[in-house]
Amino acid sequence: MESISSRVTQVTPSLTLSITNQAKAMKAKGEEVYGLAGGEPDLDTPDFIKEAAIKAIQDGKTKYTPAAGIPELREAIANKLKQENNLEYDARQVIVNSGAKHSCMNAIMAVVEEGDEVIIPAPYWVSYPEMVRLAGGVPVIVETKEENGWKLTPEEFEENMTGLTKMIILNSPGNPTGAVYTAEELKALGEVALLEDITILSDEIYEHLIYGEAKHVSIASLSKELYDLTITVGGFSKAYSMTGWRLGWIAAPQALADAISKIQGHTTSNACTFAQYGGLAALTQENSFVEDLRAEYDVRRQFMLARLKAIPNISVVEPEGAFYFFVNCEQLGMKSVNLCDKLLNRYRVAAVPGIAFGNDNCIRISYCTTLDILNEGITRFEEFCRSH
Repeated sequence: MESISSRVTQVTPSLTLSITNQAKAMKAKGEEVYGLAGGEPDLDTPDFIKEAAIKAIQDGKTKYTPAAGIPELREAIANKLKQENNLEYDARQVIVNSGAKHSCMNAIMAVVEEGDEVIIPAPYWVSYPEMVRLAGGVPVIVETKEENGWKLTPEEFEENMTGLTKMIILNSPGNPTGAVYTAEELKALGEVALLEDITILSDEIYEHLIYGEAKHVSIASLSKELYDLTITVGGFSKAYSMTGWRLGWIAAPQALADAISKIQGHTTSNACTFAQYGGLAALTQENSFVEDLRAEYDVRRQFMLARLKAIPNISVVEPEGAFYFFVNCEQLGMKSVNLCDKLLNRYRVAAVPGIAFGNDNCIRISYCTTLDILNEGITRFEEFCRSH
């Protein structure tokens, strides 16, 4: 149709959702599929969070809230940031959104103008470039190297800056690689951003899923200057297994927070009211769920790492966060979509093509499932690799 905007026609569908839907369709027909493509925890939302939302409904908390969220939740997020991230935000600087994806989109809309360039290190989360295009910006994809742990270097950042660069998107811990930037690495990248006052969008949705000796660091906590340039994004989906609740947040300098609140007031208005009360319970009630989840995924991570390292013709960097492996399959001699198609249709294993994340030589494997499924799925993947 001629009436469809050019911005929308430039956007590609999500391959991660496509693969997941294809696997679900096969399962619906009764076929056995070993799903290693998922991007959400397999555990259920904790009961105390569900009960808080149910109580909110029963108490009649089903009406509009302020567009930026209920004051109690904004205050709780500000307290969390102070205690866990060494970040001082007033509750007015916190905006509650309908998921961290929505948070990122709002942040990009608030900063990026037509023709502005946004630096996105690859591999990247699939939606970043499309969000930039929808905002009228130009995604500048900077390929990172496996030998650097799939992390952007200051030199790569600076080489790709131009007079049109408006923003850089950093994701630590990262999807799809599980890469975690150290404080020193973030500070070095921040120094480059400060050269031209480039806004930093710091997506920290996986911050609680960190393993081994790695530590999560919020780049905004490293200096007053970086604080003034940074929009920090977080949410409840991953650590609290609340993906379907659609509840995320941003914290930013006041002017940016006000701009994001204005955008939200004219698009979605508030995030789901009773979901906000579930989020409030997640942050304010004592619980061991987050640590239990992290520990469970660490067991799976170590199991998968040992198995993957024993498979010929592939290579993998040990992920320090999130719940994915980004597996380099270049030696198998096929591109990622073809590889994943054969893996799914011949071996009944669902993985995500790396082209969705900006690298056509790799695939993403998730360990958001049981050890039994992981064991069978990785056994079949090994058979595939040994036969090619």
